[in-house]
Amino acid sequence: MISGTTLIQRFEQFASPQLAEKWDHVGLQLGDPDRPLRRLMTTLDVRPEIVAEAIDQRVDFIFAHHPIMFHPAQNLDTRNPQNQMYADLLAHHITVYAAHTNLDTANGGMNDWLAAKLGLTNCQPLLSAGTDPISGEAVGMGRIGSFNGQMPPREFANYCCRLFGVQGLRLINHPADEHKEIHRVAVLGGAGQDFYANAVRMGADAYVTGDVSYHFAHDMVANHLTVVDPGHHIEAICEHQLAALFRSWQAANAGWDFTIVENRLNTDPFTFVVDGKEG
Repeated sequence: MISGTTLIQRFEQFASPQLAEKWDHVGLQLGDPDRPLRRLMTTLDVRPEIVAEAIDQRVDFIFAHHPIMFHPAQNLDTRNPQNQMYADLLAHHITVYAAHTNLDTANGGMNDWLAAKLGLTNCQPLLSAGTDPISGEAVGMGRIGSFNGQMPPREFANYCCRLFGVQGLRLINHPADEHKEIHRVAVLGGAGQDFYANAVRMGADAYVTGDVSYHFAHDMVANHLTVVDPGHHIEAICEHQLAALFRSWQAANAGWDFTIVENRLNTDPFTFVVDGKEG
């Protein structure tokens, strides 16, 4: 049997905390990682319903993509659902660890998973992030590569909708580009609107990312960049991919006999409503 600390040390060789953005809060979020690791849950988000599920499944370690503590708590009033969630985690001795922008940047991490899901080949980083401090390899945020399909923007948007299993998405496209073919695609998990100019500069026909705002969308249209916004929640791909990664490490390390479960709850806060009906 190993401790959570052993898993953390191995993971941080794969996605060093040094790769995280300066504003980010990655790493240990709550609890005692030195406790024995018996049952681990992978999840995109740590929300009250996820914690309730973890307690029900007797999980003692939650490995998340999104941190639960971006900002310091102002008090510990448990009438606040977020504070009650912290109390529940501590009461059940559940350790929480988060790998966010370091996992986004690491080679073989979030954006490689999304690029593979899209079927992209000959990929390279969308923006450079320097050198991995462990491997010495070049790393970067996002990916851009070749798309082997021959789809116009609306067909590509429908393809993304099916691929990521979302109820709906937002397509941003210049009217003159209705029939252009998508051959080169950029992707950045999470909120990637700030980097659309990189996609334009690197010759992307389409850019897949989440949380695009109104004024950024106008600029994307003006630059004739087709953008598909399927939402932030497509990063839930990490739940299965992290579990698969940990299972590969289990196979290579004697004594790594903890159980791995994947979150099955949908934490996407948005529901698409079209003409008064849920879409």
